[in-house]
Amino acid sequence: MDMDISEQVRQISQTMNNSGAGGLTGLVDLTAQRLIRLAVTITRNQHDAEDAVQSVLVRMANGPQRLSSAENPWRYLLQAVRNESLYVLRKRKKAVAIDGLADLLTHCPVDEIAKEESYRAVWSALRNLPVDQSEVVVLKIWEQLTFREIADVLELSASTVASRYRYAMEKLARMLDAESFEVQK
Repeated sequence: MDMDISEQVRQISQTMNNSGAGGLTGLVDLTAQRLIRLAVTITRNQHDAEDAVQSVLVRMANGPQRLSSAENPWRYLLQAVRNESLYVLRKRKKAVAIDGLADLLTHCPVDEIAKEESYRAVWSALRNLPVDQSEVVVLKIWEQLTFREIADVLELSASTVASRYRYAMEKLARMLDAESFEVQK
């Protein structure tokens, strides 16, 4: 992980402890994009994901001591966002179809058309996985957590997490191979 993101989160939360919600901007700058990516994976909706992340960050601003005293503040934040996303998902009365991939692309640089197409293909395939598999992929690949750390966040065994990852990667490979074949026709 970075200059250990958990330590950065702890430092920011301690600043928030000492100076009030003033340090919230630093926490948002450091974590929002990453947290939204996880929340979108669960809720399948950009707006719901942003609401879930905002709700968690407001709670952290009102009680930063929870975050600063956590054994691993980054995992604590990931788990809080996951739980809030699941809550948002449960309270949603009916499933809302995603209008386009824009909901899933939280920050996609549009430097090259090929790169954008690759992102779209991956996110499209990821969206077609079961949520329990796609959240493991996001935490493993983008957040670079170990299976043990993911297991802690999701409150599962490391072997279950590893299995979900393996199944997800197999499905993604098949979906992306099939899509590549379709494009070449």
